[in-house]
This record gives sequence, C-alpha cells and structure tokens, in this order.
Amino acid sequence: MRTRRFVLPLSALFLPLSAFAANAPSSAPVFTLGSVDVHARRGSSATVAEHTLDAARIQQLDRDTVGEAVAVLPGASLSRNSRNEDMLYLRGFDPRQVPVFLDGVPLYVPYDGYVDFGRFTTFDLAQIQVASGGASLLYGPNILGGAINLVSRRPERPFEGNLRLGIADGGERKAALNLGGRRGDWYYQLGWSQLKADTFPLPDGFRDYKSVPTDTGDDRRNADRDDRRLSFKLGYTPRDGDEYALGYARQDGEKGNPVYTGSARGGIRYWRWPWWDKDSLYFVGNTRLGRHATLRTRVYRDTYGNGLEAYTDGSYATGLDNGSFPSIYDDRTVGGSVTLAGTALERHELQLAIHYKDDRHSDRNRNAPTKDYRDVTTSVAVEDRFALTAASHLRFGLGHDRREARRVYYWPTGSADATNAVLEYVQQLAPDRQWYASAARRTRFPTIKDRYSARMGAALPNPDLAPEHATHLELGLRGRWWEGAQVQAAVFHSLIDDLIQNEVVASTACGGSTCNRAQNIGRARHLGVELGLQQQLAGDWELQGSYAWLRRTNLENRNVALLDSPRQRLFLVLGWAALPQLRLQATLEAEQGRRVSYANAAAPVRELPGFGTVGVKASWMPRDGLGLDLGVRNVGDKWYELADGYPMSGRTWFVNVNRRF
Repeated sequence: MRTRRFVLPLSALFLPLSAFAANAPSSAPVFTLGSVDVHARRGSSATVAEHTLDAARIQQLDRDTVGEAVAVLPGASLSRNSRNEDMLYLRGFDPRQVPVFLDGVPLYVPYDGYVDFGRFTTFDLAQIQVASGGASLLYGPNILGGAINLVSRRPERPFEGNLRLGIADGGERKAALNLGGRRGDWYYQLGWSQLKADTFPLPDGFRDYKSVPTDTGDDRRNADRDDRRLSFKLGYTPRDGDEYALGYARQDGEKGNPVYTGSARGGIRYWRWPWWDKDSLYFVGNTRLGRHATLRTRVYRDTYGNGLEAYTDGSYATGLDNGSFPSIYDDRTVGGSVTLAGTALERHELQLAIHYKDDRHSDRNRNAPTKDYRDVTTSVAVEDRFALTAASHLRFGLGHDRREARRVYYWPTGSADATNAVLEYVQQLAPDRQWYASAARRTRFPTIKDRYSARMGAALPNPDLAPEHATHLELGLRGRWWEGAQVQAAVFHSLIDDLIQNEVVASTACGGSTCNRAQNIGRARHLGVELGLQQQLAGDWELQGSYAWLRRTNLENRNVALLDSPRQRLFLVLGWAALPQLRLQATLEAEQGRRVSYANAAAPVRELPGFGTVGVKASWMPRDGLGLDLGVRNVGDKWYELADGYPMSGRTWFVNVNRRF
C-alpha cells in the first residue's frame, strides 16, 4: 500500500482572509501547467519556499503592476531607479538574481538580466508565485536568490470573464478585459489591458534642488506612461492528465523618465523611452505516461526591444545624436525544457528537468557599429520529494548548469559551469501547522553586460567572469496557530561569494592610466527575519500584515554599503465588512534604513529618511458581480523616495469599476 504524505497544499494553510468577506473579489482559475512543479495541485505549490498571491488579493489591494503586488509579501521590497524602472528585491537580492517567468517561461532580458517590473501589469494573471532561496531547481539556471513566476488564467465554465475600468489623479486611466470559456476538450483565454497616465501628483512640501529646477508645479514632469498588453491561450485536454496549451503575450510600452531633483550636482538626465516592447510565444504540454509518470514540455520564443532617447535639456526639443544615443536594444530568446515526473517508487515524487536557452542581443546605434552577442545556457536538475513518515517529508535536489558565449562583438568568447543543490525538511505538526528547515547552494551566471560592457569607454571586458554563488539557510513555521489566525515566520542566513564588483586595474585602453574591470571579488551576508499574519478579528474585521528585518553586510569591505533595500519594512491591511455590500479598508506601508547611491564622489551613499504612508478604500457591491471602489493613496501627501532625487507620488484619488460575469 502506497504511503500518503500528511502535508497539505500550502495554499490551504494561507487562504487570504479577504476570501471570507461577502463582497471580496473572486479569485481567477489557475493555469496549473504554469507551475514548474509537475506535482503541484491547482492553485497551490508543493514547495514550502514558495509564497502565492492570488488575483483576488491583488485586486483587493489595487496592485496594478507586478512590482507593486509582490512588494506586499514578507522579504520583498520595491525600488525605483534613475531609469524610471521598478526593481524588485527579495531578501536583498536584485532582479538579476531573482529572475521572472511567465507560466514557467523565462522573461528576463538577456543583455543585463533586468526587467522593469513597472511594465508588467497584473490584470490577466491568476496568481504570482514567489520563491526564495530554497526555490525548486526545476526553474532552471540563475536562481541565485529565488524566482518570480507569473501564472496565467485557465477558464472553468463555458463562458466567463471580468471587466475593470479606473481613473486616478495625474490623468491615470486603466481598462482591462478578460474572457475565457470551455467547449468540450478545448478552452480559450483572452486578456487585454491598458494602463496609462500623463503624470503623477507631487507630494506636499516637495522641492526641486537643482540649480535650474524642472519640477516646480503640482505634477511630476516627463512622468507619463502607456502600457498595453494582449494575451491569448488556446488549450486542449484530450483525456484526464493530458493537457496542451499554446500561449501568447505581447506588451507595448512607452514612458518618460523624470529628471533627478536631489541636491547632488551629477546624475541629471533628460531621457525618454519611446518604446519598451516584449513579445512571448510559448507551448506547454502535459502528457501522462502510464499510472506513475508525467512528461511536461515547454517550448518558447521571446523577443524584447527598447529605444532610449536623450535630450540636451528639459524642453526635450533637441535630441543627442552620438555614439551612445539614440540607443536601440534588440534581444531574442528561443528555448525549451522537458520535465519528467514519476511516482513509481514508493513514497517518492521524482522529477528530472532539462533546460536549453539561446539568448541573442543586438546593440544598435546609427553612429556606431552594430554589436551582436549570443549566449547558450543548458541545465539539468533532479529533485525528489521523499515521504519520511505520514507527517514529514524531505526534498532533495541537485543540478548542473553551463553557459557558453557563442558569439561576441570584438572580444573573446568564454564559458562557465555551476552546480546547485537544495535540501529541505518539512514536519507537519497538525493538519494545519508545520515547521521546516532548508539549505541551498545557488548560482548566477554573469550577464552579457557584466562580461563585455565597456561602460561608455571606462571599462575592460572579462570574458571568463565566473558565476556568483550563494549558500542559503532557513528555518520557519506556518499555519493556524490560534483561532482565526494564519501565521508565518522565518529566519534566514544567506552567504554570497564571488560577487561581481568593479576593480580598478592598470591599463591605457580607457584613455588614462587605469580602467574598471568586473571581477569576482565580493562577499556579502544577508541575515533576516520575516513575519506574516492574517487574523480574523471580532465581528466582521480582519487584519493582514507582513514585516521583514534585513541586515546586509559587505564582508569584503564593511565600509561599502549594499544598496536599495530597507533594513525594516512593514505592510498592514485592516478591513471591515460594514455591510454585506460594503467593505472599508485601510493600508499602512512603512520602511526604514534604505541606503541608496548619491551622485557625489565625496559621499557616494545616502540613507533615505524612513516613511509611512496610509491608504483608504471603500468598496461597494450593489449586486453580485458588480463592484465600485473609491479610494485615496498616500492620504497624508507624504514626500518620500525610493531613490535619491526621485519623489514618489503624493496624495492620489482613484475610482474603479469592476464587473465579473
């Protein structure tokens, strides 16, 4: 007789408390094939290192972009840099070290490994899966600090959908439509959305410190955005256990780049991004092979392009035309993966994954030669989830990755290898309570930019730059520990070595006596605590919250700060179902201890002041499937920044209309 594990799906331990409110938005049905774990059940994850945000909670919190949504989780924080990009940090690891996926397909940009999380909207998603250091090896290479997987929708009824419309201060408007349906063995899912704004309101007391200020009015200049997204999926389910889906997602973006307003004399740019476009076509298949084996396949093609224009001043009338601007990036990726999962061995859930990824980058400028690059990355990994007893299991994984530079403009090619491992123990204390411990060894390959960028003539290439390594240790618990509560707590320690940092070397190639060169010379430690609580209070009140404390230490040079993530971060949501059709909500978002770069050679780092902002919202459902929202973000009109000289939005009123059918 086969032993069954006494371990519930993690989603069963952490259903959002908003689901108990009569007027809460319903969660979208989940495309299970979008998970990298073949054994994952619909809407859940079998990996304890993974947290899930569903569509209902994302809508409840009015998080329209992926960056805003993930930032509500313990250990996650958002930064906005001088390129007007939203950067997500997970336990202090940046977006190059925590790549993003769509239904298990990698979306990160081949050239530098970054993505702008402000360009990815949430309207057509069913859930967001966020994995930390103990993430499954089945994701593939470069999971140094974790992974973020955007999982799309999958319809369950003959016809279903939802419509969302909204307006806000700053000329912001949004529209989103999702339609789906099933006909026999076939299903389809269609999504369209647009998120657009002319500017955003500046906070009370704001001041532009430049000698020639550009932002002297009530609204931020050159802060417009226009993000349009179209997604489509066609699926076929010929028999139980078999499913095949063809997916397509296209993003067309355009944005301004607000000018630096701080007190430093440098860092002033007059930039615009006339396009930021991404196009993804992929196939995911799930084939049952007898009673105890399943084969999951992914094949994909992804393209990314952007244009960057620079101007002489804040009038944006005269563009620069030189060897750097206008700048055009053209990136293409083709790849695939095969995962074979089996349960033939008693008490074992084995999975073997093989990945292949071919990245190509082209850097074009009409005043300089076109620079073409090509990287090929392969990976093989095996994971086994072994049921030790009816109430405990052990997950063990081992993988090996290889990256080869097949084509490089001018410079020599190179290659690198990396080995990864994970060990996780989970003990079920009761049907709704568990504790766990994990250890993992992870790597990240240096990007094309890390190895070959000349940094505007100031750096030398390093084709044989080695991977970064991280060793993660984590101890945690989660579950229902008292009446009406769902609790999670974790302590973690991450030791990062071979960090890629610039070193000054003797050379005349950069026009002087020295050059910068990327080297594996850094070491760092991330130590932290994460807490999460969802509590049903007396009557119709509920409380949701997350708190994180993080200390990052540069072990190579303790006088050099590690940047862009706060020391402490708190996020709270208090909700009250005042009437069956009326829900009131207040949010508090606060942080302290964020250090950022400062464009001053004498003092290149600045610690930003801590802040706390409050938001309020009233949601009214006059009838089933129809909802109206009226709310205010940053009620106190607080002036705060996530990067020096780049203020965030002040008090912002918004109105939404939601229709579900």
